[in-house]
Amino acid sequence: QLQLVESGGGLVQPGDSLKISCAASGRTAFISAMAWFRQAPGKERELVAALLTHGGHSRYSDSVNGRFTISTANNKRSLYLKMNGLKPKDRAVYFCAARDRGKEGYNYWGQGTQVTVSS
Repeated sequence: QLQLVESGGGLVQPGDSLKISCAASGRTAFISAMAWFRQAPGKERELVAALLTHGGHSRYSDSVNGRFTISTANNKRSLYLKMNGLKPKDRAVYFCAARDRGKEGYNYWGQGTQVTVSS
């Protein structure tokens, strides 16, 4: 099993930067990919950024590409999302997710951290 706990969310102003974190504990050795998703009020959950743990290849949604950066550290026990140039439309609950080797979808999820962008 794997446990994921997000932190670092909060209220920021448009244009600000924020870095949210995800602490992973348990069987991290079997993770093949980690990602950040977000869900805004009344909308479906969407993929924001994903990272393959072998090779380090990353990809981003069009809405955040160039503004957000996903990274990992401590042998996959920490996942980060650095968000620059935040906009009101970035307001959402941000979820950390992980995928085991051989799985097609993300099978581990955190509880989420709220990010609010408002003046």
